[in-house]
This record gives sequence, C-alpha cells and structure tokens, in this order.
Amino acid sequence: MKHAVALLSVALTTMNPALGHGGEDHGAPPPPVAQAVEPRTAAATEEFEVVTSLEGKKLVVYVDRFASNEPVTQAKVEIEGAGLTGVASETAPGTYVLDVTTPLPPAKHPLTISVEAGDSVDLLSATLDTSAPVVTEAHTHGWSEWVVWGISGALLLMTGILFAVRRHKHAKKGIR
Repeated sequence: MKHAVALLSVALTTMNPALGHGGEDHGAPPPPVAQAVEPRTAAATEEFEVVTSLEGKKLVVYVDRFASNEPVTQAKVEIEGAGLTGVASETAPGTYVLDVTTPLPPAKHPLTISVEAGDSVDLLSATLDTSAPVVTEAHTHGWSEWVVWGISGALLLMTGILFAVRRHKHAKKGIR
C-alpha cells in the first residue's frame, strides 16, 4: 500500500497543469508577425566577405573585409549571372546597388561577383535562390490537446495504481 500511495503522490505532483497566477492575463497570444524575407546569398574569400540581397528591383551587395568586418569603400563591384551584368554603384559605405531590369524567375541563380578595392582584387561566386519561400501555418493550442494529455495522464496513473495493487497482493501471498 505504501508503494501505491507513493506512486499516486508522485503522479499527482508531476501532472499539475500550468495555470495563470497572480492576476496575470494569459489570454490569446498576439498574432504572428508576417515578414517577407528577401532572397539572400553570401560568399567569402580570404580578403572579402560579400552578402547580396534582392530587394525589389535592386540587387544590394554588402562588401566587408573578411578579417576585420569593416566596410569596403570606393570599390569596383561587378556582377554577372542570372541575366544580370553590370557594375554596382556605391550608395553607402560598403553597400553597392545594381538595378535589376528584368525580374528574376523563381530558381537558383549562380552569381559571379568581382571586387576590386585598391590593390586587392577578388572573384567570389554565390547562388541566389529566388524560389518562393515555404509558408507555414502558425501552430495553435486548443482544448482538444488538453483532453488528449489529460486522458493519457489518467490512463498512465490508473495503470501505475493497478500494478502497485497487484504487486501488493502478490507480496501478501508471498509470491514474487
């Protein structure tokens, strides 16, 4: 009987539901934030690190020094691939923009990026993936989940009690 009481007390203390306390409002959660992420790609060499992002009708290229992460200014950045060819113009320190005249179809587009800054010249290759992102539905918790967990817990508790009672009866008879 001691085992049944111990098993019951352990089961009851571990199956406590999480409830609101102290006057806190645990109402409906805020709606998920829908945020579109532009297609991006990155490439790096010993000298430069490049991140490209397709933002609307512009291909934005961020160029940094690999070792120090400082923006590379006054560089000549040439881009080829995916139907794009041209020299990107610097709009901010380390930020270069190339206008995209024709929209890129959903696919993986190989890009070759040439960076020439002072005495340093490097060629980087990257793949820009313009495939449509997978839209996932937000997971919500409903009352049915609580019912399933409650029934499962009750069955587990009853099974434990039955095993404890059976073991207790066999122990009384001297059977092990």
